[in-house]
Amino acid sequence: MTRVVVITGASDGIGAEMARQLAAREGANVALVLAARGAALLDTVAGQCRALGAQTLAVAADMSVQDDCRRLIRAAMTRFGRIDVLINNAGRSAHALFEEVEDLGWYEELMRVNLWGAVWCTQAALPHLKTARGSIVAVSSLAGVVGVPGRTAYCATKFALSGFFDALRVELRDSGVSVTTAYPGVVATRIRYRGFNARGEEAGASALKEEKAMAVEDCARLILAALDRRQREVVMTVQGKLGRWLRLIAPGMVDRIALNAVKDDLRPQ
Repeated sequence: MTRVVVITGASDGIGAEMARQLAAREGANVALVLAARGAALLDTVAGQCRALGAQTLAVAADMSVQDDCRRLIRAAMTRFGRIDVLINNAGRSAHALFEEVEDLGWYEELMRVNLWGAVWCTQAALPHLKTARGSIVAVSSLAGVVGVPGRTAYCATKFALSGFFDALRVELRDSGVSVTTAYPGVVATRIRYRGFNARGEEAGASALKEEKAMAVEDCARLILAALDRRQREVVMTVQGKLGRWLRLIAPGMVDRIALNAVKDDLRPQ
């Protein structure tokens, strides 16, 4: 039976790489429903996946709009008749010191993309996932585990995302639907360059140290492996794993680690 996988934020970065890896390993046995705002990039990824043997459906959709989220799930059901996996990957980054932000409107926009898009897609897909006894993946961040200076908005969205899916996992315990939360660290994508700055504009640069960024191929592989095993979570770096425990016994050390992740000229003074 063909497995139907819905991936949001699939036009670039982690989402696109997960789609390609699924197509490469499963070929005609997987149908990929790929969603993102950028139709041209999305069509390119869909074409790459079709060349690897997968069935594809590209849906241009904005995950910050509830009707688009519902339309995505309807499109998947209309085309393929089932949904086995929902990967909530769509997201946007941000870096700004809170005291430098004058208009908090883009904080709300970030929350709609990073949290509400996943909530809306999950609500629409859940009856079909229960029928299939399928899986949900939420791509959070280590910024959803440890607060990072300059990332108040982004951390708020990712902490909220993690909390929502932790609670949902318990609610779905007897339903046959697994819920996996992924916690990548810094990954070699362009997400931080396209994130918000203090003025709510595209940043154009990363505020984080990128020298040791994880390859996007490795990140996607780890997420898909956790999906296959129906794990509750996957924390991708040694620092991330240590940070969760250090918060309990040495919180000041965690603060210093978080501060050291930020470029020197962009640290709070």
